[in-house]
Amino acid sequence: MADNDTTRWTVTVSRETDLALRAFLGSQGMRKGDISKFIEDAVRWRMFDQNVQAVKARNADIPASELQGAIDEARAAVRAEMWPARPRPA
Repeated sequence: MADNDTTRWTVTVSRETDLALRAFLGSQGMRKGDISKFIEDAVRWRMFDQNVQAVKARNADIPASELQGAIDEARAAVRAEMWPARPRPA
């Protein structure tokens, strides 16, 4: 994992958290070096979750049918772009 695409962090956690994480990783068959992977995954998940919660809060006052219509429209546009309609054989 030590290459040009990584950054070294120094993090401080309680002894209790350290021991619990190491025990958890060990029970999952992971090793000491997997702590970095676990932290990166946890950070990504937390950022994603916070973005989802912000979008939910921002759209809380919009009727569900209006939101679903916007979702359906966006999905159709993306599908049309990714998989353009092919002419049907005559």
